[in-house]
Amino acid sequence: MFGTHAIEHGSSRSGRWLRERRLRLTLWLAAAEGLLYLFHALHWWAAVALAVIAVGFWWFAGRSSRSDVVRNVAWVFAASQLLVLCVPIALGLLKAVAIAVIALIAIAALIFLFTERP
Repeated sequence: MFGTHAIEHGSSRSGRWLRERRLRLTLWLAAAEGLLYLFHALHWWAAVALAVIAVGFWWFAGRSSRSDVVRNVAWVFAASQLLVLCVPIALGLLKAVAIAVIALIAIAALIFLFTERP
């Protein structure tokens, strides 16, 4: 009849709006910053510094804030920055896997060449 969601005590309209969309906002921000990293517009250490600042802001101000807007903005900021750190880590892992595959192909080719009979 009226819906299944109860309004949380101390929440504001903008805070509820942010809470409903914070995962989507986090993913879009992380995707945009991840692209900046991939196109070398954002340096690795800048991403690490932003993540440290974001998590620190969330830890010291966001978690204990009375404002649900501040809590949700701090959460989105921290989560998106931590997701951005996953981009270079995933890129490094993919590079390592690609190098390993190429090395295995080269070893197999060498074995094939040296065991071939004239």
